[in-house]
Amino acid sequence: MTLPSTAQAADTLLSQGKTVTASSQENGGTPAAGAVDGNLGTRWSSAASDQQWLQVDLGSVAAIDKVQLNWETAYGKAYQIQTSNDGTTWTTIYSTTTGAGGTEVLNVSGSGRYVRMNGIARGTAYGYSLWEFQVYGTAGGTAPGGCSADNAAQGKAATASSQENGGTPAASAVDGNTGTRWSSAAADPQWLQVDLGSVQQLCQVDLKWEAAYGKAYQIQASSDGTSWATIYSTTTGAGGNETLNVSGSGRYVRMYGTQRATNYGYSLWELGVHTGSGSSTPPVQGGGDLGPNVLVFDPSTPNIQATVDTVFKQQESNQFGNERYALLFKPGTYNNINAQIGFYTSIAGLGLNPDDTTFNGDVTVDAGWFNGNATQNFWRSAENLHLKPVSGTDRWAVSQAAPFRRMHVEGGLNLAPNGYGWASGGYIADSKIDGQVGNYSQQQWYTRDSSIGGFSNGVWNQTFSGVQGAPAQGFPNPPYTTLDTTPVSQEKPFLYLDGNDYKVFVPAKRTNARGTSWGSGTPQGASLPLNQFYVVKAGATAATINQALAQGLNLLFTPGVYHVDQSINITRPDTVVLGLGLATVVPDNGVTAIKVADVDGVKVSGLLLDAGTVNSPALLQVGGDAPGANHAADPTVIQDVFVRVGGAGAGKTTSGMVINSNNTVVDHTWIWRADHGAGVGWETNRSDYGFVVGGNDVLATGLFVEHFNKYDVWWKGNGGRTIFFQNEKAYDAPNQAAIQNGSVRGYAAYKVENSVTTHEGWGLGSYCYFNVDPTIVMDHGFEVPVAPGVKLHDVLVNSLGGNGQFAHVVNDTGAPTSGTGTVPSNLVSFP
Repeated sequence: MTLPSTAQAADTLLSQGKTVTASSQENGGTPAAGAVDGNLGTRWSSAASDQQWLQVDLGSVAAIDKVQLNWETAYGKAYQIQTSNDGTTWTTIYSTTTGAGGTEVLNVSGSGRYVRMNGIARGTAYGYSLWEFQVYGTAGGTAPGGCSADNAAQGKAATASSQENGGTPAASAVDGNTGTRWSSAAADPQWLQVDLGSVQQLCQVDLKWEAAYGKAYQIQASSDGTSWATIYSTTTGAGGNETLNVSGSGRYVRMYGTQRATNYGYSLWELGVHTGSGSSTPPVQGGGDLGPNVLVFDPSTPNIQATVDTVFKQQESNQFGNERYALLFKPGTYNNINAQIGFYTSIAGLGLNPDDTTFNGDVTVDAGWFNGNATQNFWRSAENLHLKPVSGTDRWAVSQAAPFRRMHVEGGLNLAPNGYGWASGGYIADSKIDGQVGNYSQQQWYTRDSSIGGFSNGVWNQTFSGVQGAPAQGFPNPPYTTLDTTPVSQEKPFLYLDGNDYKVFVPAKRTNARGTSWGSGTPQGASLPLNQFYVVKAGATAATINQALAQGLNLLFTPGVYHVDQSINITRPDTVVLGLGLATVVPDNGVTAIKVADVDGVKVSGLLLDAGTVNSPALLQVGGDAPGANHAADPTVIQDVFVRVGGAGAGKTTSGMVINSNNTVVDHTWIWRADHGAGVGWETNRSDYGFVVGGNDVLATGLFVEHFNKYDVWWKGNGGRTIFFQNEKAYDAPNQAAIQNGSVRGYAAYKVENSVTTHEGWGLGSYCYFNVDPTIVMDHGFEVPVAPGVKLHDVLVNSLGGNGQFAHVVNDTGAPTSGTGTVPSNLVSFP
């Protein structure tokens, strides 16, 4: 069998020297012209207030495909890029609420004579300041062709979710009279809908807002008035007159408001809809095939064992290769299967329940490729299968980033490699193990919301939450940390077959969960058809991915490596992003790979984010630059999203993962600055912070963070909770001075900011292995404020072979490590 290989996607500068104007300037030395003179030593800066803009006149209509912003320190956090043919009516072609400053390269699609940066919210206390504002494209372009100037909505039947009073009916927004209006009740959400009479190709929507406008809203289209597709979405609506270029079709068009900008309702003088061919960019289509790296089997498929063996032979030791695979098994019974799982390989059943897909056989991970040492068995997964192991016990000898989810093992589960060599895992969730789980040589392990028949032993830190059959609390001897329930959990979305149709099941949120989510009856949650997903395959660009998101599609990444030259911006509430086969996203040009807006219910899972050669601010950012709304009812959930800095090649990022959205749940992550592989060195793959939390009431379950130059975890928000933490400090610190933190020796593995008043953690461990300078001493592994609401339970530090030492466990509390015996220093509680 020949396996498929993994594939990987000259603008003219129009703005330089052109006429430019601005809403304001800070002083005589920072004029608007300073941003289009081609000189990175001159700049425009505005007054220190919002809203501000900088506008360039290209001289004639041009097709615009890229805008580059070279920010000075005073940057825009929320802003729009807008185009206009007349300098009066503006179309937004790019919008963000999470601008990161620095150099931002934005791939856009639009046309106009005038282009402006319209700043909504500043990133600092100063104004907006740009060294250069560069617009690229093709001179002589035209406005969107084939889009009728006629308003197809005028005089048509209109309905609404509500109206403020008898004088503001829905019909007033489509009567062609800008002196009459529709206004809604003062609540969210609200909508206004027009029936065009027949299905039309949609190219533009005009919103003429009264003072009560929508800050966050969607434009949606439908052929039947029931099933809606989002063709435009924003969270930074600015009111006034908004002209939106769209691409889609439908008989019904509606403005669906999700957040008002004022205390009043939504109020529109006019809703205009234009039809025709519109933009030359066709809409992104949902659904389709799963690409060449997804191998789908049914019980009648010939040579199943030979196929999975071929994949394993390629992937067994392929630790930093580009190949990625998902092995998917349709419901049924498979006999005499031993699926050995190597790097970047996921195996999963396609039933709604694990018991729908039965192996009379095994799914195996061992460590023969590494001489019986399982400490590098990373980046693989097993999910949604029922195993009847041939020997009665299945072997899953893994370390980090190798989740075992939604599995039913009718027998035992051995977590150690053959010969009981070293192992540094691991994670089980939503699984039923009928027999005993054999921990054996696993240094640490976390099991969540599962049912087990027993657990054999412990080494340093074995943690359980919501596990039926878990051993009793015993830390440090035996080293069991046992919580009866998990406070908040929501299982990972997964692909399944409903008849012949692929769908994605999104399990429901649970509170104080115990045991599996699928044990009895139909699982609770929602099913999304595949046609609501853009299926990302080789050749996909960030621009296309973002277009799909703007249309309201979810994302299904098929196995592969995807370079992105702009951030993947997720702004719609309840968007689902699911990766198969450890799909990998690599940011180019120093962008943040994925940004999630401060909205409800986004689900991101199954991805590896690999740092690029140009330093990024972060690889994943959830929320803006500060905590925003409360999302307790519908939190964003990040699951099996792994971060890597170096190893596959030199990479840099200031922070690995930044969580600023309140109530976010991070369920199983490994955030790793590489200690081996290519592009590894104290400065070569520099990354100061691993996991940074600014949001309040954030929960981390199964938090693995290793080897960062400064704090591995830096927690700034209140109400944070961590259940299970595994860490190694950076091996390659050159000397004591390199990690000195003021008067403190070493940056803590887990730092809770001094301003925090409530924080709690269970089952937390940090190890040191300073192999460049073994004389290094860390004052402590954990640094937290001394406050009544700050509590740590079952905490340890350990020196691996005497390569460096810890003086204390938490702050100045806890015994030091010593010698070469690799004996942990344990602390049952702090304070």
